[in-house]
Amino acid sequence: MKTKIKIQIFIILVTVLAVSCSINKSQLSSDTLKDALKGKFLIGVAINANQAAGKDTASIKIVKQQFNSITPENCMKSEVIHPQEDKFDFTQADQYVKFGEDHNMFIVGHTLIWHSQTPPWFFVDKEGKDVTREVLIERMKKHISTVVGRYKGRVKSWDVVNEAINDDGSWRQSKFYKIIGEDYIRLAFQFAHEADPNALLCYNDYSMANPGKREGVIKMIKKLQEQGIKVDGIGMQGHLSMDYPTVSEEEKSIIAFSKLGVKLMITELDLSVLPSPKGNVGADVSTSYKYKKEMNPYPNGLPDSVATRWNNRMNDFFKLFLKHHDKIIRVTLWGVTDVQTWRNNWPVPGRSDYPLLFDRNYKPKPIVDTIIKEAKEIKN
Repeated sequence: MKTKIKIQIFIILVTVLAVSCSINKSQLSSDTLKDALKGKFLIGVAINANQAAGKDTASIKIVKQQFNSITPENCMKSEVIHPQEDKFDFTQADQYVKFGEDHNMFIVGHTLIWHSQTPPWFFVDKEGKDVTREVLIERMKKHISTVVGRYKGRVKSWDVVNEAINDDGSWRQSKFYKIIGEDYIRLAFQFAHEADPNALLCYNDYSMANPGKREGVIKMIKKLQEQGIKVDGIGMQGHLSMDYPTVSEEEKSIIAFSKLGVKLMITELDLSVLPSPKGNVGADVSTSYKYKKEMNPYPNGLPDSVATRWNNRMNDFFKLFLKHHDKIIRVTLWGVTDVQTWRNNWPVPGRSDYPLLFDRNYKPKPIVDTIIKEAKEIKN
C-alpha cells in the first residue's frame, strides 16, 4: 500500500514539474508581437508623457519588447505643443521623439489639425471674435511648418488632419471648416508636404466602418487627389465595442480605401467591453455621460466568460487585419495596458474597462499568444 502511495505521489510531482516547465518555457519564449508580425505590418502603441519621459518603467518594458512603432497620446496636440500664438512648447514632444529614436521605433506624429484639443486663441482675434480666413490659414501654416519642420526626417508619418467628416459623410462644422471652408484640408496637407516632403502624410478618423463616413472620406480623398495633393495614407481608428462595428463592414472599408491607392493604418485600436449609454457613440471626445453603477458592471475584473468573448472578438479583427496585410502597413493600440486606457473615463468617467492587449498587472492577455501564433502561420 505504501509503495502505491509513493508511486502516485511521484506521478503527481512529475506532472506538476512538467506543467511548470511548460509554463516557464512559454513565459521565457522569445516570440513577440513585433517579431511575429514582421513583414506583415508594424505593430504600434500610443504612449503618454510619463512613458516617453521614462517614468513608467513597467509599461516601457512592454513597449520595448512588443512594439516597433509609437504614437503620442497627447503631447503633439496643438493645445500642448502650441499653447499661445507666440509660444511653442516642445518639451514633451522632444522627449517622445527621443524615446522613439533611442528604441529604434517607427515614429508617428499625431495630430496637426484637429477641431478638438486646439487652444482657443487659434480661432479668435484679440477681441475674441473669429479671425478672418487669411489669418487662420496663416496660423495653420505657421503651426504645421514649425512642428513638422522641427522633426523633419525623424517623425516618419503624420496624422495631418483628424476627424473632419461626420458619420453621415458630411463635413464636420468645425472652426476650421466654418472659417476656411473644405479647402483647409488641402492646405494642411500642402503645408505638411512643404515642411517634410518625405514624411508619410495621412488622414485619420473614427467610425470608418460606417457606410456614410466611408463614402464621405472616399469623396474627400478623391477630390484631394484630383487637386494633386499628396495624401499617402488613411488611418482607420479602431475604437471598437463588443457589438460595433461588424467585421464585414470593417472589411468593406479596408477594401474600399485601398482602391484609392493609399496605404492603410489601423489606428487607436482598443475594444471596450462596457455597455454604451446610448448606442454607437463613435469616438467623439466631447461626448460625456454621468456615471451610473449599472454602466460599470466589472469594477473588480472580468468574468471568465466575458474575457473569453473579448478575446474572441479582438481575434476576429486581428484575423481580418492579417488577411489584408498586403494593404495595411501599421496597426496601433491606443495605450499600453488597461490601467492607462482612456476608455476608463470615456464616455462615462470613473469606470473600469479592459480594452487593450495587456492587463492591469502589465501581463499579456491570451490574445497576445493567439495573434503571435496566427501571424506566424501566414506567409509574407
